[in-house]
Amino acid sequence: MEKVRIGVVGVGGMGQGHCAYMGQLDVGELTAVCDVVPEVAKEVGAGHKVPYFVKHTDLMDSGLVDAVLIATPHYGHPPIAVDAFKRDLHVLSEKPIGVSVKEASRMIRAAERSGKVFGVMYQMRHAPEYQAARKLLDAGRLGEIYRVSMNMAYFRSQAYYDSGGWRATWTGEGGGVLLNQAPHGLDVFTWLGGMPKLVTAQTRTRMHEIEVEDEAFAMLEYPNGAHGYLYAAVNDSPQVTSLEICGDKGKILIESTDWREEGVRFWEIKPSLSRFTVESKEMWAAPEAKLVEVPLRKREQGHIAVTRNFCRAILYGEELVTPGAEGIWSLELANAMILSHYRKKTVRIPVKRNEYEELLEALRRKSKPKRGVRERRITDTQFTGKKK
Repeated sequence: MEKVRIGVVGVGGMGQGHCAYMGQLDVGELTAVCDVVPEVAKEVGAGHKVPYFVKHTDLMDSGLVDAVLIATPHYGHPPIAVDAFKRDLHVLSEKPIGVSVKEASRMIRAAERSGKVFGVMYQMRHAPEYQAARKLLDAGRLGEIYRVSMNMAYFRSQAYYDSGGWRATWTGEGGGVLLNQAPHGLDVFTWLGGMPKLVTAQTRTRMHEIEVEDEAFAMLEYPNGAHGYLYAAVNDSPQVTSLEICGDKGKILIESTDWREEGVRFWEIKPSLSRFTVESKEMWAAPEAKLVEVPLRKREQGHIAVTRNFCRAILYGEELVTPGAEGIWSLELANAMILSHYRKKTVRIPVKRNEYEELLEALRRKSKPKRGVRERRITDTQFTGKKK
């Protein structure tokens, strides 16, 4: 196999964005597309001069693909992936890998049984800033972590939510900001800061006419006693995100505005906080916090970087930067926050699978058809490669 033959399932929105860069890959190529809306499937297929399908299983059985890239609404990710793994196809899933941890776990088990490559579209891991932070943590430069926090202040208009009947509904999307915009941030938050053991959260709908949350915030407790804070919303402009990881020997701060990274700052603390606290005889003294320059290595970013790495993993056994099995980390945290809010309690991670399924089913039963929908399938190009 010289190139991985890729079929994109779901080409109404973000799927079209994935199709657009396939021609730039030296290790993969677009060979088929699929969408449940025949007119859309036909149009995109004709535009890229590849066969089109309406049923994803027909695409998988066509013999035209070695792998599928799933870009459907969230609920479709696990069942489509399972169908692909059963047919010995590799899978690259858009985020999140599922709506609930139970379905995502089923997806991961199917991948393990198949032995095929399973990736998830978490392109923020490819950003030089987050790669540099990962290296600092792996080298032990921060020491034991005692605090982590992340602010994800995004923006979406009502027109965005009105563009599809599935958007911002419990039946179509399975959540709001926590299931659509925040997963990228939740991924790097857990990838770098680890998984908390306890989550106490609130969610609310503050500014939009939608049935799911447009704002969420949580207090976190970690196995080593560290604590954390998370905030996610789509009610802010400019869109500013910040990630802070504080350790006994150092601190990392990464900030971005409107999805443009503004570098990573690292302070080296000497002597360590724990040592200086007990050894210093000075009343108003503090340990030295030296700002250390962090070199950023230029690298390919965005969706194409994830897809290229995925193809190279298939062809050459290259290590995945965004393994599909790790896609459950962000979902575990999102589910825990939603469960904590609706059950009005602190939730322990891992989330109890059946308890969350019961809550999700109850919310879906209360879901109502949206009014004022103006169906539009437009790929987000304002911040290419950053969001869905």
